[in-house]
Amino acid sequence: MAELKILARNRKARHDYFVLETMEVGLVLVGSEIKSIRNGKVSLQGSYASFDADGQLWLKDMHVAEYPQARDNHDPSRRRKLLAHASELRKLRRKTMEQGLTLVPLDVHLRDGRAKIELGLCRGKRLYDKRADIAERDAKRRIEAAHKSVGRSE
Repeated sequence: MAELKILARNRKARHDYFVLETMEVGLVLVGSEIKSIRNGKVSLQGSYASFDADGQLWLKDMHVAEYPQARDNHDPSRRRKLLAHASELRKLRRKTMEQGLTLVPLDVHLRDGRAKIELGLCRGKRLYDKRADIAERDAKRRIEAAHKSVGRSE
C-alpha cells in the first residue's frame, strides 16, 4: 500500500462547491518548491486549475512559500503544470467546457515521496445550498447531543 501524507487541504472547496468527481494528478515542481511543500509551507486557498490553448492543465494561485536555504528560489504563486494521462485530460477538458464545471484542488499530498494534487471536478453551490448544508450539520449535532444526554440519564 502506498504511503499517503496529506500536507494541505482546501477546506473551503467542499463548502463552496459540490464535488462531483475526484482524481489524483502529478505536479511539476522545482527543487525549492518540493522542499517547502514537504515542510508543509503550501496553501491552496483561492487556487484553481484550468486548461491553456495547447490543452495543457495548469494549477494557478497555489502559494508555496520560498525555501529559506535555497540559492535560487521560486516565485511563490507561479502557475504549475499538472500531469495526467492524455485520455483523462481530454475527458476533464470536455466536462469543463460542456457542463461549465470547475477544477478545484482539494488537497496536496505526498504519495511515495512525490507531490500529488487531488483535483475535484466541481459545480458551484448557491447560497441556499450552503444554508441547507449548515442546517443539516446543526441538526446532526443536536441529535448526537440528545443521544449523549439520554445515555447519561440511564
